[in-house]
Amino acid sequence: MTVRYHRVGIAGTGRVARAMALALAPRSAEPVLIWGRSPDQAQAAASAVGATIAQACVELAAHCDLILLAVADDALAAVVADLAGALSPGAEPFVCHVSGGSGAAILASLRDRGALTAAVHPAMTFTGDPALEMERMTGAHFAITAPDAEALAEARTLVGRLGGIAVEIAEERRPLYHAALSHAANHLVTLLAGASQALRVAGADEPEALLAPLVGAALENSLERGFDALSGPLLRGDADMIRGHIAALARDCPELLPAYRAMALATLDELGRSGKAPAPELRAIVGG
Repeated sequence: MTVRYHRVGIAGTGRVARAMALALAPRSAEPVLIWGRSPDQAQAAASAVGATIAQACVELAAHCDLILLAVADDALAAVVADLAGALSPGAEPFVCHVSGGSGAAILASLRDRGALTAAVHPAMTFTGDPALEMERMTGAHFAITAPDAEALAEARTLVGRLGGIAVEIAEERRPLYHAALSHAANHLVTLLAGASQALRVAGADEPEALLAPLVGAALENSLERGFDALSGPLLRGDADMIRGHIAALARDCPELLPAYRAMALATLDELGRSGKAPAPELRAIVGG
């Protein structure tokens, strides 16, 4: 594999940092340099991926031409400020962060100092297996945001070197982009946890086994067909069935009822927008 960077630097020691360090190591002429606020965590991360430890964040500015920031969102601004203060005149590294909700504006002080800057967010989950996650980057989508054409091209090149597919998201749309991902991925976890608990109360010893084929098919159909994949009593207008659902939840799983009502109302709204106007009584039943 052809080396593309003199040295890759990673700020961060968590799951994303480790996966990125492993994926970019073949592209770095010198060993990847990792910095973290905790020396112990930095040592563990470096050992896990065969990288070298930086004693201070500013070492990345001194030695690396690609610097990837994989730190917590609340630490990003401070790390950017440290790096900006350490950049030497004439240094032009490519600096990107992997936060989903932030765009490239948070890197403005680095750009002012001559760096190319971009936000490069991998739209995938990281579970702590760097080797597996490096493989999963192949074909994964990365949301990229940059302040100019040169930086945008560099972001596309980086994503390509990781085996991914770049999707450009405008600066002002980054919060919406991240909200959409969180709504789908995070709320799905909450939805399934509630459904599993209700099935346990109903007497199912292995609720996940009941849910897996149903939810798997629903997910596949939804991604393929969108809202046309909807099935069930709301689509059929089965008012008695919905009344039964609400009565059962109120009696046996009252903590799940608000989420059920909210999602049912959202489904009725989408039915209306799609031209499949639901019976008016359904909204009254669902809304209580």
